[in-house]
Amino acid sequence: MSDGEKNPKAPATPEPSGVDLARVALRAAKEQARARGNAAQQKKQARRGGLRSGARADGRDPLPLGAAINRLITERGWETPAAVGGVMGRWPQMVGPEVALHCEPQKYDEDARVLTVQCDSTAWATQLRLLAPQLVARLNADLGQGTVKMIKVLGPGGPARRYGPLRAPGSTGPGDTYG
Repeated sequence: MSDGEKNPKAPATPEPSGVDLARVALRAAKEQARARGNAAQQKKQARRGGLRSGARADGRDPLPLGAAINRLITERGWETPAAVGGVMGRWPQMVGPEVALHCEPQKYDEDARVLTVQCDSTAWATQLRLLAPQLVARLNADLGQGTVKMIKVLGPGGPARRYGPLRAPGSTGPGDTYG
């Protein structure tokens, strides 16, 4: 071989890198999706008899309220808060009527996945703290695994503390027996 001849085994162009391969794959996937969409649209138009307005339902028609709400919940990613809100509405069925009479859910922190429950006495707060692992398991079985990681149990709120001219300094009053 002379210096002017090229080696036939050497590649003429460099091998495409990972980024180039990804771009090619993405372009091909977009073209396939566009082709599927066009085919489906043409099939739908053929079924309807072409482009025309008619009595049949299409994307412009109003939705029933339940379907519109379900679509909004799905689009916004509110499935978990909506499910937990449903549990708050079904609280007596989830925990039983006796526990529901003394303890009620207050809020759900989606980031920490913590359900806060307020009890009307310290005895019921202690009882609910003991039942918390079973209750978390029951909630996760109903809502999906990992929806509730912990139950935060609050005791009774107690009476409002009054501050005024007749208060003794340092005395907390009836508030020291609650919580």
